[in-house]
Amino acid sequence: MHSHMRRNALIILGVAVLVWGVLAIALGSPSLRLAGSGTSTSTASSGVSPACLPSTFDRSAALGAGTGVDVSPAPGSVTANPHTQISFLGAPTAEIRAVSVTGTRSGAHPGSLRGYSQGDGGSFVPDTPFDAGERVSVHATVGAGRRVAFEFRVDTPYPTGGVPDFGNPRAAPADYQSFATLPGAQVPILGVTVPDHDPAAGDILTTNGPGPGQYGPLIYTPQGRLVWFDRLPGGETAEDLSEQSYAGKRDLTWWRGRVLELGFGQGEDLVMNSSYQTVARVPGANGLHADLHDFQIAPRGVAYITAYNPIRCNLSPLGGARDGAIIDTAIQEIDIATGLVRWEWHSLDHIPASRSETPTATNARPWDWFHINSIDVEGTGAAGATGVDTANAGTTGAAGAGAYSPGDLFISARNTWAGYQLEGGSGRILWQLGGLKSSFKMGRGTETAWQHDGRILPDGEVTFFDDGSNPPIHQQSRAVRIALDFATHEARLSSSLTHSNPPLLAASQGNMQTLADGNTVVGYGGVPAISQFSPSGALLFDAHLPYEMAFYRAFRFPWSGRPASPPAALASLNDTGEETIVHASWNGATGVATWRVLAAHRTGPLSARATMPADGFESSTTLPVKYAHVAVQALDAAGHVLGTSHTVPVSSYAASLPG
Repeated sequence: MHSHMRRNALIILGVAVLVWGVLAIALGSPSLRLAGSGTSTSTASSGVSPACLPSTFDRSAALGAGTGVDVSPAPGSVTANPHTQISFLGAPTAEIRAVSVTGTRSGAHPGSLRGYSQGDGGSFVPDTPFDAGERVSVHATVGAGRRVAFEFRVDTPYPTGGVPDFGNPRAAPADYQSFATLPGAQVPILGVTVPDHDPAAGDILTTNGPGPGQYGPLIYTPQGRLVWFDRLPGGETAEDLSEQSYAGKRDLTWWRGRVLELGFGQGEDLVMNSSYQTVARVPGANGLHADLHDFQIAPRGVAYITAYNPIRCNLSPLGGARDGAIIDTAIQEIDIATGLVRWEWHSLDHIPASRSETPTATNARPWDWFHINSIDVEGTGAAGATGVDTANAGTTGAAGAGAYSPGDLFISARNTWAGYQLEGGSGRILWQLGGLKSSFKMGRGTETAWQHDGRILPDGEVTFFDDGSNPPIHQQSRAVRIALDFATHEARLSSSLTHSNPPLLAASQGNMQTLADGNTVVGYGGVPAISQFSPSGALLFDAHLPYEMAFYRAFRFPWSGRPASPPAALASLNDTGEETIVHASWNGATGVATWRVLAAHRTGPLSARATMPADGFESSTTLPVKYAHVAVQALDAAGHVLGTSHTVPVSSYAASLPG
C-alpha cells in the first residue's frame, strides 16, 4: 500500500488514543505546528519562482580522476547559497592551486584559499557573494598538476526575517519553582514518578521550549533537584543539551537561537566546559545558520551540524504552487577552529521531493518536505582511532594531521519516514531504511512515521524514536531497535519500548539514548517525559516536565560541574528584626554537601556561625542573631571549601518581601 494511503487509513486509530500526547495536540501544542499549514508568511513577489527541482539525483561530491578530493558545492548541485565557500577536502592547501571561480552573471570572483586546521584541505572564500539563480564554474589544479573543473547552480533564498517565532506564553505558577538566590528565574518542575534504579546513568540533561515557560538548558538530578539552569533572554531558545568530547575533555554541547514557526532553528551551537564557560561556537556558514536538530563533534576538531535552507521553488511539477518555496536541508561538516565548511550535503540534490509524506504546498509558504533531524557519525578518519581531538592544535599543514578518510553518516528525515546511510566524502546514498523506495523489506513493526533521532549501534542495529504522530499513525510513540540483514535485504524488529501507564503519543521531537550497559533512555519530546528501560523492558526511571511544556531531547550523563562564578548568598532579617535568614545556592555546582555560613556584626569580621546541609538547589537557615553582613562557603563531603560567595549586606524584613 502506498504510504500516503496507509497514513490516511490509520489516522482514525491515532485520533482515538486519548493520552497526554494527544491532549497536547488538542490544546494547540507548539509541536503540532511543526508540520502544520499555518498562515503564509511569504513575501514572495508575484509570478513564478525559479525551477529548483533537479532532474537527476544523488550527486557525488568526489572530483574523481584519481584526485582523492571531495568538493562542495557538489558538482551539478542546484542548492548552493549565494554566500557559499568552495570546499576542497582531501589534499593539503599547498596542493590546491590556481583556483578560478566565475559566475554566469556576476563574473569572475577573486577570493582567498584558507586551510583547515586538520591540514587536509581548504576553502576558497570568494570576496563577494554570487548572484541568485546563476551558474558557477570552478577550475583548479589539484595534486601533481591535475587540472579539474566542475559547475554548480546558486539557489534563490526565501527570506525568513518576517517569519515569526513560536509563541512563548507564561507558564502556570504550578509548573515552575523559584529561588531567592536565582532572582527572576522560573525553573520548570521535574516530577519523578518512578524513582531511579540506575544511579550510575547520571543526571538528566534537557531543555524547555518552544512553548510555555522560560527557556534555557537544564540539568536535574534523578530525584528532580535542579543542578543548573541558564535562563536565556527573550527571543532565544535552547535545544539539544548533551555531553560530548571536545579537546580531550567531556563538555556540554547545546544550541541556542530562534525557533521559527516553520519548524527549524537559526542560531549557533555551543561547547561549554565544566565551569560553564563557552570554549567553542559553531554558528554555521555558507550563508546558513546552525539549526537546532543536531550537533555532533567528531575527532580532530570537526563538527557536523544541521542547517535549513528555505529557497524559492516552482513546485508545479509536483502539483504545488508556481510561486512556491521549499525547505532544503543541509549537513555541514565544519572545522571548529577556523569556522570553515569542510564539506556540505543537501537533501534536494540526492532525494526526490516526491517521496515526502507531507502534502506539496499549494501556497507560497515553504514546503517542509524532508526535515532532517539527526546525524550519526560513524567513522571520522585516521585520527579517530586514537580518540584524540586536535581542534586547538593549530595544525595548518599535512604533517601530523593524518590522512583524510571520511566516515559514513546515517541521517533521519522526519517527513519521508526514512533513514539514509550516506557514503563519506561523496555523499551518495548507500541505502535507505523505511519510507518510499526502502532498500530493505520492512518486517512487522519496523515501519516508522514522523520518526526522530536515528542512530546506528556498534553491532549494526538501527535505533529510532518513532513518534508515530502528527498526524497520528501509531497508537503510541516507540523507541525501536531494528536489525538489518544485508544478504537478504530485510529489516527485522529487535525491540520496541513503549510507555504503558499512561501510553504516550508525541506529536514531535524525542530521542532514544542507548547506554553502555544496554539500558535505554527515552525522551518523549513533545510530551516532555523521560523514561529509562532495562533490556527486558522494565521501567527503571520515569519523570516529566509539566505537560504543557516540551523539550527536544533528554539524556542521562554523569555530570560534574564547578562554576567559574561564585556561589550566591542572600540574607535578611525576620519579621521581628532579631534573627537572620540566610539562603545559599551555586547554580551548576555538583558535589556540594554542606554550606558554611559566615556572618558579622556591623563592625566585626566575618566568622563561621553555622552549617547547613545542601539538601536542594537552594538551602536556607535561620541564625538566632541579628547580623549586618553574610557570606557562604560551599563544602564537599570531606569539608573542603569548593567556593565562597561575595559578602552581602543583610536586608530588612520589609525589603526581603516580594513585590
